[in-house]
Amino acid sequence: QVQLVESGGGSEPSGGSLRLSCVASRYTNRPNCMAWFRQAPGKEREGVATIGYDGRTSYSVSVQGRFTISQNNAKNILFLQMNSLKPDDTAVYYCAGDFRFPGTAHCNVNYYAMNYWGKGTQVTISS
Repeated sequence: QVQLVESGGGSEPSGGSLRLSCVASRYTNRPNCMAWFRQAPGKEREGVATIGYDGRTSYSVSVQGRFTISQNNAKNILFLQMNSLKPDDTAVYYCAGDFRFPGTAHCNVNYYAMNYWGKGTQVTISS
């Protein structure tokens, strides 16, 4: 059973930065896609950023230019560098992976495309 464990959440004032990490373990094949999602109170879970097996990245409009997704394949760690944080970024951030198509770069920032999830880490940004 694949395990994804997030860390790095916390509280920051508006304009600050945070770096989230997600360690993946207990998998046989590398994922074709890894992603960060977030869910604010009373709102649906939304995709924030994805990175495919080929390293190609994509971002939601709301974080484009402020967030950067990256991965250290040797250490099986996914990162999300978040800069210029805003109160609207306040949410629980989830690491997710699509392990269904190993060896491909199939990557879709869709909740239903991810078959493994972490438990989330809280990010709170004050104004």
